[in-house]
Amino acid sequence: MFKGLSFISKTMLFFNVVLAITTLMAYLLPFLAPKWFPFLSVLTLFLPFFLVLNLMFFLFWLIQFKKYIFVSGLVLLLGITFINKFYNLQATELPKSDKDFTIMSYNVRLFNKFNWYQKANIPAQIAQFVADKNPDILCIQEYSDLEKTKFSDYKYQQIFKEGENIIVGNAIFSKYKIIDKGVINFPNSTNNAVYADIIKEKDTLRVYSMHLQSIKISTDIEDEKIQKINESKTKYIFRKISDAFTKQQEQALLLKAHYSDCKFKKIICGDMNNSAFSFVYRTIKGSMQDTFEASGAGFGKTYNFKYYPARIDYIFADKTIQVKSFETLNEFYNSDHFPLISRLEIK
Repeated sequence: MFKGLSFISKTMLFFNVVLAITTLMAYLLPFLAPKWFPFLSVLTLFLPFFLVLNLMFFLFWLIQFKKYIFVSGLVLLLGITFINKFYNLQATELPKSDKDFTIMSYNVRLFNKFNWYQKANIPAQIAQFVADKNPDILCIQEYSDLEKTKFSDYKYQQIFKEGENIIVGNAIFSKYKIIDKGVINFPNSTNNAVYADIIKEKDTLRVYSMHLQSIKISTDIEDEKIQKINESKTKYIFRKISDAFTKQQEQALLLKAHYSDCKFKKIICGDMNNSAFSFVYRTIKGSMQDTFEASGAGFGKTYNFKYYPARIDYIFADKTIQVKSFETLNEFYNSDHFPLISRLEIK
């Protein structure tokens, strides 16, 4: 295989083969429960990076007219269904109709309750932003009941908060009548999901606002003074992520079991704290549409991570609901997450 190659080409081919094998392993992970392969499940976070590197190797061998182009070429071909979960070239904007409604999902990070950002009046800014966008249904994660963010324009509400030192929860605000509502508490966790059954003309919609287990890497590293722990920082981070993914698996299965018993059309919104290449994503999405895949553009970045376009917040909709537009509102930065908004029509 290496015969006749220069040292540089041999080195490139070696790393190309290692990358290809690693990428193929990452392709399988959405089908494998994290509790069985907790450390390997972390690879799903890096799958977009692997795809980009494979594309670079593909172009490298193409320029040289070398047969080794097939190594990454085959990997990219096998992973073509993953690409639009990571990046879409162009947004879809279908014509508006009287039956359209909009839904927004936003992790507000407690409305900056602990002054993570040195900006004035963030609760009021978020309230004004929501008023300007004027979604028909609003799903909030990490909700904190602050006076300036009551969203009083929404007559119908489902709010669940709990905690002792930090009161936090999920909420759904609706301009349409709510006829039933509830909460799904996740065991051994402060995370949960709320739901509301909403009347939209002749249809009933079941809307969920979910917040799955957080990884909390940066906070824990600082609080526990990781430099004093007798293990490497990298190993510690991988363990934290894999532990969180294992909990997310349990939470995802609970949520799926709950919505599987629902006969209404469903929309699931919220912060999954995991990528679109994960077992958790595949479990919760099921046969529903990812509204970013259907109508979004670009990387769909929903979390303000400096070096990586992380997409960990989602709006899923039943296939009986037409996705007419989708947007990640990256220009509005008052949380560590960005708001998502989608225009839909029940068919």
